[in-house]
Amino acid sequence: MTLEEIHGQEPVPAGHDWMQGAGKALHELLVSAQRRGCLTAGVYESAKLMNIDPDNVAFCVLATDEEDEGDIALQIHFTLIQAFCCENDIDIVRVNDVAKLAAIVGPSEESGEPRDLHCILITNPNEDGWKDPALEKLNSFCEESRNINDWVPTITLPE
Repeated sequence: MTLEEIHGQEPVPAGHDWMQGAGKALHELLVSAQRRGCLTAGVYESAKLMNIDPDNVAFCVLATDEEDEGDIALQIHFTLIQAFCCENDIDIVRVNDVAKLAAIVGPSEESGEPRDLHCILITNPNEDGWKDPALEKLNSFCEESRNINDWVPTITLPE
C-alpha cells in the first residue's frame, strides 16, 4: 500500500512540477491566512507565539536572501525554530526570496512599515471548520519531503 492510497491522493509529481505546486500552494496559504488574521510575521513575534501557544501553530515558513546566509544570529534562530517545530510536529519550509514574500504579505497593517519576514507562522483560527486545501497540500508536500530525508524543504514562490 502506498502513501497515496492511504491518503486517497494522486501520486506526488516528480521534479520541478512538484516544487511549483508547493510554491503556488504556499502563496495561496499566505494570502488566505492573512485575510483570516492567522498569520504571524517576525522571528521574535513567532518565538513568543510558539512559547505561549504551540498547539495553535499549523505551519512555519523560514525565509532568507543571499545576504542573510552569513547572519549567524539569524541562523541560530532558525536552528532553534526548526528544532521546536520538529518537536511539536509543525510542518516547516524554507523560502529563498524575502522580496517575493513581502510582495505577497505586504507591510504591517498597524504601522504600514515593512515587517520582519524571516519567520512566518500560520495559526489555526478559532473557527473549528476551517480547512485550507493549500495547507493540506503543503502538509502532504512536507510529509513526502521527509520521506526522502529532506526535513526542511526549500520552496520557490511563483512569479
